[in-house]
Formats: sequence, structure tokens, C-alpha cells
Amino acid sequence: MGGSIEIVKQTFTSVRNKPVKRISFVAGLHGDELDGVYLCHRIIETLSQLKTTRPQAFQGEVHVYPAVNPQALGSVTRLWPFFSMDMNRRMGEKNDASLPSGFARSLVEDLQASSDIVVDFHASNLHLKELPQIRIIEEFDKKLIPLAVLCNMDVVWVHPSAPVFESTLGYNLNRKKIHALVVETGICLRIHQDFCEQIFQGMIHLLRQTGVLELTGPPPEIKQPQLVHPKQVALVQAKNAGLFISNMSLGAHVRKGDLLGKVVDAVRGEVLETVTFPSDGLLFTLREQPVTYQGAPLARIALPEIR
Repeated sequence: MGGSIEIVKQTFTSVRNKPVKRISFVAGLHGDELDGVYLCHRIIETLSQLKTTRPQAFQGEVHVYPAVNPQALGSVTRLWPFFSMDMNRRMGEKNDASLPSGFARSLVEDLQASSDIVVDFHASNLHLKELPQIRIIEEFDKKLIPLAVLCNMDVVWVHPSAPVFESTLGYNLNRKKIHALVVETGICLRIHQDFCEQIFQGMIHLLRQTGVLELTGPPPEIKQPQLVHPKQVALVQAKNAGLFISNMSLGAHVRKGDLLGKVVDAVRGEVLETVTFPSDGLLFTLREQPVTYQGAPLARIALPEIR
């Protein structure tokens, strides 16, 4: 209709003619995922203060893209309004000539031109709550795991490659030799300040360890994430439709046979199913939406490494 849509980008330049590294932070590909938007605020706020007080700390360059799908963020929806398109499924080179696809191509081109490392912030859907984690596609694991363990996450989950990833931002950047880390945390339409603070500390640690920021004093202690390969994830699913009542807290270290919760029939006052854990492990995904159906995911457990 003749209007303009802009991707906002905040840049913190290096004191060097050639930056040590260039790191970009991206949020808001899905308009209902708000943790990343808040994280970008924390990063911009902190780096702005540091730029004023200690500009010499910037040995590298930082770019922050806090709202890369402004149309969806404006309506707080996952998909680009009117087109009903998922921006994170428009990043492949063979996409159509629609406005969202053109927007996606422009974002990839800009990131490719100004980044050595990209961190892409996401949140879960309305059904599942996630511990702070980084998800890596298997074909890129050797290059990405050393970066992922610097980020103060609970879990680094290596996925097998699948066609569904081929149109995502992370996959396309990694194919273009830009190291892209995909962060998942919390649940959509919410801001989890404790998770965000944990990830924020991880991002500052990443900036320090890659030489982008040169700060005095020892770095803070960070979590050593549990590294999880495809065969180390157990999915717990509901066998009945009903209301899921959880008996566990996200992040718990559970034992085989521990009670996860129950599925109840509220109309008849019956317990349809008592759900227990199939094995020991870390509970890193937990269902938040009580209404379930047969086969609905209730939890994911990161299993210990088999030695």
C-alpha cells in the first residue's frame, strides 16, 4: 500500500580498524516470542552504558536486531499477518517473490555482510516450556558446540538434519559459513526474567570469550550445559485426552519411575492416566498447556551420556 517496513539494527563499533569478531543478536522472527526481544533490550542497554564509560572495551563489533518481524510483533502473532507466513520458513534461496520472502532475504544478506557469529533467540510455543538451551543441526555440530558451551545454557541439543530446517535462518547462515546458534527458552507470549538473565550473562560471556569485549576482572562462573545427541532425548506423551496436572518442576533431575503427573477427566472425576518417567535424566521440556490429546507431548528428558 506504499508504506515502508524497516528492520531496526543497533550497532556497536570496534575501536580497531579490523574488528576481532563480529557478533549479531537476532530476535522477533516470530511475533509471539518475547524473551528474545527483552534479551536484546538488556544487551543494548548494557552495551550502550559500556560504550559511554569504556569504549576501548569494544575490540570487536556487535549488531543487535531486536525486532526482525515488526509486522508480527505489532500484532503479537507467530506468523506475518495477512500473508500468514512463518518468517523462519522463508530463508531458503528458492522462496517466492512475496513481501515476507523478500524481507527474509534482506535480513540474511545483511547478517551475512556484517556477522561472523549470529545468535538467534526463540521461545517455545504455548504448550511447552523449555529450559534455556541451544539447538544445533548435526552437520554443523563440530563448529558450533565450542561456541554453545560458552553461553550459560542448561542444554545443548544436537538434532539430526531434516528438510524442515532447510528454510530456517540458522540453517541458511551456517551453510553460508556464518556460525549461527539457535536459542530456545521459556514459552511464548511471556517474559521469563530468570531465564533471560541466565542467557544474558551467557551472551556477555560469549562476547568476552570471543574477544569482542575486553573487560577487567575474571569472568563469572557459567553453567556447563548437558550435551544431548539425538538418541539421548526421551519424549513422554499422553495416552489419553484430558487435563494434564504436573507433579514436577522444569529443570528437575528425575529418576525412572518418578511421578511426572496425571491426566484426568474433569467431567467424570476420574484419573485417566498416571504418568511416570521412563528413565533417569534432566527434565528440560514440560507441558504448560493442561488440555491434552492422545499423543500430546508432556515432557522431554535429556538422558545421561552412555559410556
